This record gives sequence, C-alpha cells and structure tokens, in this order.
Amino acid sequence: MLGSVLGATVGGVAGSQIGKGDGKIIAVAGGTIIGYLLGGAIGRSMDEVDQNCIGQTMEHAEDGQQIVWNNPQNGAEYEISPERTYQQQNGEYCREYTAEADINGEIQKSYGTACRQVDGSWKLMN
Repeated sequence: MLGSVLGATVGGVAGSQIGKGDGKIIAVAGGTIIGYLLGGAIGRSMDEVDQNCIGQTMEHAEDGQQIVWNNPQNGAEYEISPERTYQQQNGEYCREYTAEADINGEIQKSYGTACRQVDGSWKLMN
C-alpha cells in the first residue's frame, strides 16, 4: 500500500529527463533525482515510477527506514533502506543504502553510496 501511494505521488511529480545506463540520472520535481541506482538486473527492471521512488527514498527516508513498494506493471517488489547519511569535506551529503528486489521470483541485492549534487540530484558513487 505504501508503495502504491509513494509510487503514485512520485509519478505525479516526475520530471522529463531520464538517463540511460549505469550512473545516469532521473529528474524529479523538487530537486530529488537518482538514476540506475541499483544497476544490473534490478536497474534494468525499473521504470520511471520505480526510479522516482528511489529518489524520494534517498531524499526523505530516515537512516534505517525501510521503504517497500510493488510495481503492478512488471510484478517486481523493491525494498530500499538508506543506512547512513554523512557530509563530505566538500559539503556534499551522501547516503549509504541497501536495496533488494524480487524480480520474477529471483532476489537481487545491492549496496552502495549515492551523493546529493549541487543541483539537488542524487548520483551513484560506486
């Protein structure tokens, strides 16, 4: 249910710039953006609403808060949890995260760090 609400909310404010490939960025109104965060099979299975849910999670979820949603279009279930937020010496805020996706019954897991850019975007750092 939270995923449906979050997905609908995020989908309603989605921007029009969509990146392609690892490390690219997806724009969302309000300055939250992130793209292809999870990489591999997880990232390839995501649509614009899923990627916007990740952006909203990175921007608004508290450390340790687990956000789960389902994509009714492809049946995938995603779970993202920002684990640690910190500020680098250059002033940039970064968040370590864990992610898990159930795609057609196959569980995919990911861990990484994303940093908030000057323009409000979130960029995968590793």
